[in-house]
Amino acid sequence: MAPSFKWWGKESHRGTPVVVKMENPKWSMVELEGPSDEDFIIANNNNNERDKGRGKNAKQLTWVLLLKAHKAAGCLASVAPALLGLVSAVKRRVASGRTDADGDSVGGGREKENHTVRSRFYSCIKVFLFVSLMLLCFEVAAYFKGWHFGAPRFWGPSFGVRGVFDWVYSMWVFVRVEYLAPPLQFLANVCIVLFIVQSLDRLVLCLGCFWIRFKKIKPVPKGDDADLESGEKGFFPMVLVQIPMCNEREVYQQSIGAVCNLDWPKSKLLIQVLDDSDDITTQALIREEVQKWQKEGANIVYRHRVIRTGYKAGNLKSAMSCSYVKDYEFVAIFDADFQPTPDFLKRTVPHFKDNDELGLVQARWSFVNKDENLLTRLQNINLAFHFEVEQQVNGVFINFFGFNGTAGVWRIKTLEDAGGWLERTTVEDMDIAVRAHLHWLEIYFPQ
Repeated sequence: MAPSFKWWGKESHRGTPVVVKMENPKWSMVELEGPSDEDFIIANNNNNERDKGRGKNAKQLTWVLLLKAHKAAGCLASVAPALLGLVSAVKRRVASGRTDADGDSVGGGREKENHTVRSRFYSCIKVFLFVSLMLLCFEVAAYFKGWHFGAPRFWGPSFGVRGVFDWVYSMWVFVRVEYLAPPLQFLANVCIVLFIVQSLDRLVLCLGCFWIRFKKIKPVPKGDDADLESGEKGFFPMVLVQIPMCNEREVYQQSIGAVCNLDWPKSKLLIQVLDDSDDITTQALIREEVQKWQKEGANIVYRHRVIRTGYKAGNLKSAMSCSYVKDYEFVAIFDADFQPTPDFLKRTVPHFKDNDELGLVQARWSFVNKDENLLTRLQNINLAFHFEVEQQVNGVFINFFGFNGTAGVWRIKTLEDAGGWLERTTVEDMDIAVRAHLHWLEIYFPQ
């Protein structure tokens, strides 16, 4: 076998060394006997230069490895204090039994909270963390000791108990293999199937979106075109606007101001501010904002429930029970963090004209801070796909989609026929959309 001339180390020569001389196009083979280290020194100038280059590369590689090791050591040195600080903070937080919500206990209805239940909950978390750490220690110890148990070996004659620690670990591995692995494998297979189904669903939706783009399908109002700028000659039905909110101190001014600036005849528009705030200061601020817009001529009212049941659905249901609601034909709903454009009603309400089967017009959302950071950009991409692809395709091809809970205009008769807002669920938007779809046609309006 020919000797190895690798530059990074020496190798022992076994067998008879052979030197091959290449002389193009001929070659010859010379067999050497009794080789020594000096026999393998190559005197060719080109080979000497190559060896020098290899020596230089070896030094460079050594420096690179040293720099990598230094960088890794620096990372480890910074990670250790961070982990220690995190562990100490978690320990203090769990020991004290406090949460971020405890700061709102004054006036927030939490003074009657059962502290026994909360302490038991934290005790369960402590036990779970302790058991997890113990199992992790077992895994680490078994890894360094080189224990590799298999399920068939546990109860056979070849299995030998090497102390209580070994027995406990072997039993844990047995339980994991026999009882934990099969259901986890089954759940993994189910997740794979669900992933394939979801991928096919996304593919079909994307194809539908491309078809809509290709055919230029877009919802258009039925009937004659209405002159929206000519007052009474246009289509201006009675519209009720509702703004449900709860402790929205940061955004209530923007939402109320945007709704009060809607371009719609004031005699045919009523704004309800449905305040479920349990903070007295926030209630006062919202009431003052409503009074300010009332003085400026806006047709706006303030409502506050004494019995706050049913969350948002209960709030909307209570507002729809007012006697004056029967005078209105449509209702537009905006959450407290939404700021509709002045022409929102003029771009959505005309779709109801001469279309008695239409029950809902849902507008898409836009965001004022979508480029603020990476998180907002990712959220914008996710919600843009939801509106541009999911909602639009479902609205065009199957005439059904989930109501987004805001930025939508409902026909009040549709809500009444569907049974109104129900307090049985916290996903009241999807609940009312499913029930309304059984009686009415829905539409998606890309804004």
